[in-house]
Amino acid sequence: MNKEKEILLAKIIDPEKNRVVILPMDHGVSEGPIDGLINMKETILKVKQGGVDAIVIHKGIYKKYKEVIGDLPALIHLSASTKIGNVLKKVLIATVQEIKELGAQGASIHVNLGNKYEEDMLKDLGVVSRECERIGLPLLAMMYPRDEENGRIISYTDSERVKLAARVAFELGADIVKVPYTGSAESFQEVCQGVDIPVVIAGGAKGNEKEMLKSIKDCVMVGAAGVSIGRNAFQADDIPRTIGKIRSVVYDN
Repeated sequence: MNKEKEILLAKIIDPEKNRVVILPMDHGVSEGPIDGLINMKETILKVKQGGVDAIVIHKGIYKKYKEVIGDLPALIHLSASTKIGNVLKKVLIATVQEIKELGAQGASIHVNLGNKYEEDMLKDLGVVSRECERIGLPLLAMMYPRDEENGRIISYTDSERVKLAARVAFELGADIVKVPYTGSAESFQEVCQGVDIPVVIAGGAKGNEKEMLKSIKDCVMVGAAGVSIGRNAFQADDIPRTIGKIRSVVYDN
């Protein structure tokens, strides 16, 4: 691994503890100014107070709020689509070199597998992975088995597809992989066993806090490094308190 990348990765995820809580806030491109992401400065401050290890944002947000973000590791998201366009097809909207010049600590890319756009997104992952290694930036790969049926986006969470998604990220050079929860500790263990990079589960749609915390605990106990959780954190009534609970589950198990 590139030495510079190794140093930056250690700021995001402790190599000895292998634990991490990431908070993605890139939803503004795909969905617009949703609850929790309207006043970005306020949310960033609350997220920092809660103690997340890293955030995922787009380049415009990073440039605007760089001083507010301070020394909190930030991963710049490289890919996007919008809800009024082709949701499945993620396209590159920034470069690794651009991220390096901005001064962020890493890159993030989204890949939807199992649909007619998979080929292009896999190609992008390969190119981005190579550039991250060359330039020295950690790469988070958000891998989702997704397709479209009768005009609706279908997300698959069965272990066969999810463990393939995780393996693809590992094989193509990602440093951290984010995948959906498969529904049980036993099935998610299969996902973790197939890769030798940190695995984090996606937080998913906003839901029941108790169930969310249990799913995180189950995954950490079978090998996951932690969680990449968005709405369930930045849309919480008390953001710092919710993040504190998530950290306790991740780091105490």
